[in-house]
Amino acid sequence: MKLAVLFPGQASQFVGMGKTLAEAFPEAAAVFDEADAALGEPFRDVLWNGPEARLNLTENTQPGVLTVSIAAWRALCSARPGLEPAFLAGHSLGEYSALVAAGALSFGDAVRTVRMRGRFMQEAVPVGVGAMAALMGLDDPEAVAEACRQASQGQVVSPANDNAPGQVVIAGHAEAVARAVEAAKALGCRKAVMLPVSAPFHCALMAPAREHLTPVLEALAVSDPRWPVVANVDVRPTVSAPEIRPKLSAQVDSPVRWRETLLFLKASGVDTLIEAGPGTVLCGLAKRVDRDWRLLNVDGPESLEKTIAALAS
Repeated sequence: MKLAVLFPGQASQFVGMGKTLAEAFPEAAAVFDEADAALGEPFRDVLWNGPEARLNLTENTQPGVLTVSIAAWRALCSARPGLEPAFLAGHSLGEYSALVAAGALSFGDAVRTVRMRGRFMQEAVPVGVGAMAALMGLDDPEAVAEACRQASQGQVVSPANDNAPGQVVIAGHAEAVARAVEAAKALGCRKAVMLPVSAPFHCALMAPAREHLTPVLEALAVSDPRWPVVANVDVRPTVSAPEIRPKLSAQVDSPVRWRETLLFLKASGVDTLIEAGPGTVLCGLAKRVDRDWRLLNVDGPESLEKTIAALAS
């Protein structure tokens, strides 16, 4: 068995996430204590009690998903001592979770940083100016890029998340995104869905967020990761501390190359994936790349028990 652990990003959140893990595992409960202390507020109340609108604020979603992901990771490690993944990887925000799990960042530093990251990303573009849309059914990434080129007309629109075959998210100015959706349909897109987001992530409009986040990252203490962390921006394993800050900075306004990440893991001989964190979005994307993977997840005691049993078989 060759194992990789994946950590989800924004849009996997839900009210109540992580509560059953905290109730069942002291190691997970301690993560919520750390988050409360790092953020200077009873942050678990936002995660467990909502309301949903408050949880969905980017400045709460990002530290929230990170917190639950690390709680899931620590519960997994306590239930399966000696776990040795070949790689870690995270989707966008999830890359911070992967770096914490690998020991490259402290959890407290990371949760404070992603709160600022969320604020900077939200403040970079006024609400309503930007948009994101998921395009389904275009298997050729070049077709998506062509739709964006046709639609730009002096505005920003570009691929933001290359998630899996037939699923690419675009981002940019709202009018340009709308034009790109129509151009994509003409090129064979079967379905397009406007996403309920408050900012156009991972495109050139996020340059101000990158500018503000970079000095925050420069102040972070970083260490060499215990396990290689496949980075979003270049699909290469991060193995040393000096690589971490520039990759996290570039990630803000660069596309998330998740399909390529999954293909890299497959080509590297990985046969088992564990998604640690709320939901199973990443397992769903992995199925689109290769149905032969063994897909496991940890987002509560029941799923953890099933994962431990599967790893033992």
